[in-house]
Amino acid sequence: MTEPARAEDHQLVQETLAGNRMSFQLLVERYQDRLFSLARHYTRHSVDAEDIVQEAFLKAYRRLDSFDGRSSFYTWIYRIAVNTVLDVMKRRGRSPVRNVEDPEVVTEARPVACVAPDAGLQTEEISEITHRVLDELPEIFRTVLVLREFEEQSYQSIADTLGISIGTVESRLFRARAKFKQKLLTLYPEFGGA
Repeated sequence: MTEPARAEDHQLVQETLAGNRMSFQLLVERYQDRLFSLARHYTRHSVDAEDIVQEAFLKAYRRLDSFDGRSSFYTWIYRIAVNTVLDVMKRRGRSPVRNVEDPEVVTEARPVACVAPDAGLQTEEISEITHRVLDELPEIFRTVLVLREFEEQSYQSIADTLGISIGTVESRLFRARAKFKQKLLTLYPEFGGA
C-alpha cells in the first residue's frame, strides 16, 4: 500500500473517531470488495460472504479506537476479517476452508470457444479434491495456505494479519505444503505419478 493511501486511511480513521461516520463509509467502500473476495475463499455462498464482511466492518467500527496505525488500515481490517471468517465457520460447526475458488470468477474466466466438453468437470473435480485435502489440514496450515496461495498475500502481509513473525510464516507454509502433498497422496494415490 502506498504511503499517501495509508496516510489517507489514517486520516479517515481519525475523522471517524471524531464523529464523522461518512469517513468510515469511505473506508468501507475502499475495502469491501477485497474483504468480500477473501470471504468467498472460505464460503460457497455470496450471502454468507456478505454477512462475514458486514460483521468484520462492525467489529472494526466498534474497535476503531484500538487501531494504532503501526500497520496499514487494510492489514488491520484484513486481520479482523480473517478472524471473523474463522469465528463464523466455527459457530456454524463447519470447517473454515470449504471453497477456495469463486465459482463466478472461474466460470467467467473460462474461454467460451475451444473448451473441452469435460473441462468444467475437470475444474470442478480439482476444486473438490483441493477442498477435501484442505479440510484435512489443521487450521493453522489451512489459513496460511489460503492467504498465500489463494489470496496471494506477501509473507509480510500474512505475518501482520496473523500476528506472527515472517519466519513463522515461512515455517508454517513449508510444513503446510508438505502436509498438503502428503494428505493428497494419501487420499488420492493416483496423483503420485512417476
